[in-house]
Amino acid sequence: MAKEMQNSTMFIEQGPEAFENGGFRKNLDDDGRPKRTGTVMTASAHIITAVIGSGVLSLAWAIAQLGWVAGPAVLFAFSAITYFTSTLLADTYRSPGPVTGARNYTYMDVVRAHLGGVKVQLCGIAQYGNLIGITIGYTITASISMVAVKRSNCFHKNGHDVKCSTSNYPFMAIFAVIQMILSQIPNFHELSWLSMLAAVMSFTYSSIGLGLAIAKVAEGKHGRTSLTGVTVGVDVSGSEKVWRSFQAIGNIAFAYAYSTVLIEIQDTLKSHPPENRVMKKASLVGVSTTTMFYILCGCFGYAAFGNRAPGNFLTGFGFYEPFWLIDLANVAIAIHLIGAYQVFCQPIFGFVESRCHNRWPESKFIMREYAVNVPFYGAFYVNLFRMVWRTAYVMVTAVLAMIFPFFNDFLGLIGAASFYPLTVYFPIEMRIAQSKIPKYSFTWIWLKILSWACLVVSLVAAAGSIQGLAQDLKTYKPFQTQD
Repeated sequence: MAKEMQNSTMFIEQGPEAFENGGFRKNLDDDGRPKRTGTVMTASAHIITAVIGSGVLSLAWAIAQLGWVAGPAVLFAFSAITYFTSTLLADTYRSPGPVTGARNYTYMDVVRAHLGGVKVQLCGIAQYGNLIGITIGYTITASISMVAVKRSNCFHKNGHDVKCSTSNYPFMAIFAVIQMILSQIPNFHELSWLSMLAAVMSFTYSSIGLGLAIAKVAEGKHGRTSLTGVTVGVDVSGSEKVWRSFQAIGNIAFAYAYSTVLIEIQDTLKSHPPENRVMKKASLVGVSTTTMFYILCGCFGYAAFGNRAPGNFLTGFGFYEPFWLIDLANVAIAIHLIGAYQVFCQPIFGFVESRCHNRWPESKFIMREYAVNVPFYGAFYVNLFRMVWRTAYVMVTAVLAMIFPFFNDFLGLIGAASFYPLTVYFPIEMRIAQSKIPKYSFTWIWLKILSWACLVVSLVAAAGSIQGLAQDLKTYKPFQTQD
């Protein structure tokens, strides 16, 4: 018979009597929640899963737009800015002090504790709007990778000149069904195994792409490259050069986006050593590892394909053979995105469910948990509200992905929209408030200059992506097979 218990999705509430028992106390953290077990390794896995995503596959195209000079320079600049601001954000997890202060469980909680006012609502709109956009984008990208497997086998069997048209929509539906099941994982704390699997998959397909690009360069079959990227009058027109460059900047910005889930990742870490110190180490491991892969994949991808580098060099069929290796890479992409989708949607789930718990604490539909015995696993707790709402969320994102299947432009728009407010503006403003940095001091001035410069970058990247989307919409018809 199912055992019923009332508890929050994010933690099990304990009554006062629980604290009279030393055994319970040993299993609780300083905030009364179950003791956290995260380490540098698990946090790094979460970061790598969030960062090394579909963005790595567009970097050859991005560098082709910017060239050998600006391309790698922009990559290094975004990696340095992302790491620096992530260290600022890590210090805000506790307040007022970064080591002994009270915990803040979400990005909105952090902004509320340090800045307050209307900025809390603005942060929520930016963060959760970005997370929703990412889950839609990952549904699109995963389906493209699944289609690429089918088309790769078709090309191998029938030749490279065959059309091999395949619809993305059935694969979006398959991805959605998988996510409906995985979305029943109660919270971020139970995602470590999925993040580690996804991180392995990201290294797998990045390494395959890198290896194929190096092999193509070694064979002498590389494309035409230049210091400034695509050539005006030869590859593109003057206006196309400008818009594509803006879009490329957005793609690179998206390739480093994980600030949206940084606080949630930090909330999984053990209390000792201090969470901010561990998170900074994990950020260094994550950002430096991904930068190395980005430079290698982006530069060798550009060297292999030149100014005609495809938007996604594994699914864009820059490579056809060996077909089984292309299939393996695309399967790895799909598996990685299955895990990455969960990393980005869990904060959304937690936000909605915590609000509903506070609004309707007496509702059995929302609060009650049913223990179901799963063979080889043990008790798995099912909540009817969690099941219905999370399933509905996945369905909605899948439908939106079917209506809006543009990979490169969508990628750049998400990156541009989220990079400035979440990665730069709020971390800098919270550091100024937390450290009480005097106005017009040297530190205040250079932090503001960094913030304003990143705002300009985000605006031009957004403009490039919107222009690209406008071009796509001229020829796109919803729910039709794309060649």
